[in-house]
Amino acid sequence: MHSTSDFSPPADALSGRVVLVTGAHGGLGAAAALAAAKAGATVVLLGRRVPKLNRLYDRLVETGAPEPAIYPLDLEGATPANYEEMAQRIEAECGRLDGILHAAADFQGLTPLALTAPEDWLRAIHVNLSAPLLLTQACLPLLKRAEDAAVVFVEEPLAQVGRAYWGGYGVAKHGLAGLVGVLRHEYEGTSVRVVALQPGPMRTPLRQRAWSAEDPAQWPNPDAYAPACVHLLSGAASPAPDDGGVLLVRH
Repeated sequence: MHSTSDFSPPADALSGRVVLVTGAHGGLGAAAALAAAKAGATVVLLGRRVPKLNRLYDRLVETGAPEPAIYPLDLEGATPANYEEMAQRIEAECGRLDGILHAAADFQGLTPLALTAPEDWLRAIHVNLSAPLLLTQACLPLLKRAEDAAVVFVEEPLAQVGRAYWGGYGVAKHGLAGLVGVLRHEYEGTSVRVVALQPGPMRTPLRQRAWSAEDPAQWPNPDAYAPACVHLLSGAASPAPDDGGVLLVRH
C-alpha cells in the first residue's frame, strides 16, 4: 500500500500524450483531468453534464495546458456504436490516444437488493461495468498504435462493497476487478498496460451518499489522488501496482 505523498510526477510526465477521462466532471475525474493537463497531456473530457464540462475546460485552458477536448456522452444510454463514433472522433481530432482513465461511476445509495428497482440495477451494472469494457474495446485499435498506452480503472475495496446494501454498484465493482484481471493478462507484454487504482476515502458526493453520518471534512479532496492517476497513465516504473495490477493508495 502506498501513500498519496509517494507520488510527485514530473511536470512533463504526460507531455505529447492524449488521455481520455470518463466522468471528467466528477470528483476524481475532474481532479485527475486537471493534473493530467498540467503534466502536459491533451485531455479529452467525457461526461454527461455539459455545463460542468465547459467549466472544467475553462480551468484547464487557464493553466496554459494543451487545449482539451469535450466529448459529451451519457454512459447510461451509450451503445457500442456510440463508442465507435467517439473513437473515430478522437482519432480525427487528436490523431492518437495514449491513455484512458475510467473515473465515471453511478451510485444511487445503499439499498437492499430485494428493494432495488430493476432500472437502478441495470443502470449500475451498465455504467460501472459494461460501459468501461465497451468503451475500452472501441479505443483499443488506437491505444495499440501508441508506444506506451495505459488503461486505468478505478476500483473499490471488495470487502467493503461486497457487504449488505451495496447493490448493483457493489456487484459491478466485483465484476470490474475481474475485468481488470482478464484484460491485464490478455495484454501482458504488449504496449498496452491495464492497471487499476484503488484510492482511499475522499470527499465526494458518492462517499457522502454511502456514509451520510460521517464528517466529510475528515477525508482529503480528490486532488490528493490525482498524482497517482498521472503516475499510472505515464507508465512510471515505481511505485508499481501489486501482482494483480492494482495500486492501493491511501492519504
